[in-house]
Amino acid sequence: MKRATYKDSGVDLEIYAESMSRLPKLAAQTFSNRVLQLDGGFAGLFQLNSEQIRYKNPVLISCTDGVGTKLKIACLAGNHRTVGIDLVAMSVNDAVCCGAEPLFFLDYVAMPKDDPDLLEQIVCGIVAGCRQSGCALLGGETAIMSDLYQVGEYDLAGFCVGVAERDNIIDGHSIQAGDVLIGVESAGLHSNGFSLVRKIVFEMAQFGINDIVPEFGQSVGEILLTPTRIYVECVRKLLATFGANDGIHGIAHITGGGLEENLNRILPQNRKLKINPCWEIPSVFTWLQKLGNVDPDEMNRVFNMGIGLVLVVRSDLAETIQNSIEFRTWNIGVIQ
Repeated sequence: MKRATYKDSGVDLEIYAESMSRLPKLAAQTFSNRVLQLDGGFAGLFQLNSEQIRYKNPVLISCTDGVGTKLKIACLAGNHRTVGIDLVAMSVNDAVCCGAEPLFFLDYVAMPKDDPDLLEQIVCGIVAGCRQSGCALLGGETAIMSDLYQVGEYDLAGFCVGVAERDNIIDGHSIQAGDVLIGVESAGLHSNGFSLVRKIVFEMAQFGINDIVPEFGQSVGEILLTPTRIYVECVRKLLATFGANDGIHGIAHITGGGLEENLNRILPQNRKLKINPCWEIPSVFTWLQKLGNVDPDEMNRVFNMGIGLVLVVRSDLAETIQNSIEFRTWNIGVIQ
């Protein structure tokens, strides 16, 4: 009688070991002196306070998210080096909305079989995202599940932990009438609405992943895989200069649900938005709207439409704050 082996069931432990051997050097690129060495341990260790950084009354802030069906675009294009940036961005951009300093990040990769080259590409993107946001890739998990995923597919999930002084947590309570909404440009689609994107581009318009779109001078894959912009460094500099709940009263990461829905999440009950749609909408959105004959309200509800982050700021500081931001910005409205 043949003896059953793990390899027969779809998991090759030798290839798995090769995959794992490539990751420590990548993760180490994100480490600071606050990461404590624990080679071969079952968890990652992170020191909250250090000689350079001291928190008096720290509150931990955690976020988790994935990349969604944008991963299908990566698989079609055979380009897996940017979705890791998306994975990190979706969590750290949420964390910084509370005024947090992102501390560390954990990833979860689910695959149908071990593929060291693919895993290395994915983790290279995660490392890039962690370095952009100043957080350590402290650990992760790679799950091999041949019965759940088809060859050529995988899934990603990420988890970020940040910290803020209790008195500096931004929760929207200081938002008041007259505050100005500063919209910060997105890099494009970011990581939301890709089920609709794929329906429009591949089903309705019948594009192939490598087809060149003349008005962009890029392939479909290049357009759709533009990574999510990470706003951590920008926001941290602004908070250090203008103060949480002093100059900056609220921050909203614009993801699924669009501008109004995400802003309403941080508004006090007695406040309303007055939005001025004055910003320049990136051509990728107008291209998709035209291809799919999408109703404007649907576009605004599904996509960020060119605004990836909104700062709610004191009116007397609005111009100064706006001029301090490295990305393109617009005064897009006011709090009533």
